[in-house]
Amino acid sequence: MGAKTKVAGWIVVGAVAGALTTMQLTATARNPSAALPLEELQQLAAVFGMVKSDYVEPVDEKKLITDAIGGMVAGLDPHSQYFDKKTFKEFREGTSGRFVGVGIEIGMEDGLVKVVSPIEGSPAFRAGVKSGDLITKIDDSFVKGLTMDQAVKKMRGEPNTKVVLTVFRKAESRSFPVTITREEIRVQSVRAKMIEPGYAWLRVSQFQDRTVEDFATKLADLYKQDPNLKGLVLDLRNDPGGLLEASVAISAAFLPKDVTVVSTNGQIAESKAVFKANPEFYSRRGSDPLKKLPEGLKSVPLIVLVNEGSASASEIVAGALQDHKRATVMGSQTFGKGSVQTVRQLSPDTALKITTARYYTPSGRSIQATGIVPDVWLDETAEGNVFAAIRTREADLEKHISSGQGPEVKDPAREKAREEALKKLEEANGKDKDKAPKPLPEFGSAEDFPLQQALNRLKGKTVLASKTQTERKPEDTKTN
Repeated sequence: MGAKTKVAGWIVVGAVAGALTTMQLTATARNPSAALPLEELQQLAAVFGMVKSDYVEPVDEKKLITDAIGGMVAGLDPHSQYFDKKTFKEFREGTSGRFVGVGIEIGMEDGLVKVVSPIEGSPAFRAGVKSGDLITKIDDSFVKGLTMDQAVKKMRGEPNTKVVLTVFRKAESRSFPVTITREEIRVQSVRAKMIEPGYAWLRVSQFQDRTVEDFATKLADLYKQDPNLKGLVLDLRNDPGGLLEASVAISAAFLPKDVTVVSTNGQIAESKAVFKANPEFYSRRGSDPLKKLPEGLKSVPLIVLVNEGSASASEIVAGALQDHKRATVMGSQTFGKGSVQTVRQLSPDTALKITTARYYTPSGRSIQATGIVPDVWLDETAEGNVFAAIRTREADLEKHISSGQGPEVKDPAREKAREEALKKLEEANGKDKDKAPKPLPEFGSAEDFPLQQALNRLKGKTVLASKTQTERKPEDTKTN
């Protein structure tokens, strides 16, 4: 896909499941001459009329139509979706990396919202919220019992409105209210630091609008701290995806110019594309954001960390660097999201996201429902895997499409392992909370076991590879 296609839209990877997506700014009929199934359309109109006239109470006509569209698209696969006004706004916020809120990266601990990190310069940062703080109330609502999504929605809102967070700070054994004025937040999708002299860690949490610029800035800072970098760990764990151009750019930063990064293939002509390590395929603002990076980046020893939560754009990067033998991929088998969705606006506030292609690594591998298999398998902790078995992967989703590269193989051991792991976690949480598994250490911390093994690999030391993990074949669920 070259410059002509990029004028028509921009490429994104969905935030939740890492769906490779093309965003069209205008809606066009792909095949207006195709015959319509008139009998079925007449049935649809008849049902619409019956519901409107005979249902127990009056129904909204527009809602009936949008529900019909939503149901039709949802029946295709897990990643095709109709966006109404609200969900389309959320989708665009997710890909832009901008939203209105308080500015904290969060997780959950004991049913409470845990502050992983306040975003530097955000309202929460200025209000003194710290990493490790637990949020027990949002305004008058207790957090206990809320899902993470519900808590996030309560903290977000309109610009210049206030929200009161009740914070429990373990280190001080006290709770206190913090009043924060919401404002537009730009998510920081790239973090980096020198772990020790000569060795650096760079984490991409999502591929968003400014990820490439932030990536280049962080790398330049690392090289200023140590111009003779001996090794770099690129951390893509739990990265669900984002803008395709960003994944191509980050791959290109480490690869020779013009080599293939990823290709796509589907029915329509524009879905047949090859993306190369060239500014033409990733530069969105006219200039190359990577041009000032040190030449040594092309040859610095590189480890890519992945896990079951690494999806789509993350898999593009890991697959490209693995196929070109530019990096050692370490961790667990990735999510397996290798289908392409096109998002076309139906109106200024609504859109349709529909699966149009699969994407492939440079060697021609389909990632769909299989994922990237690491070169070196790693457990989550020194004691083994706690949560890996229960994480959902593409192959676990109903109606997922196949890889297109042969029949899928039933793997009964996969489902059995998930059921056993879930049972153990439920028993530990319900009967003996002292024996319940502890949350995994923060990525990039001194207790981060996979990161320590990646460093050992870079230094030529012994790596404590997993003795239990094996490649997971896609499950034989319904395919389209």
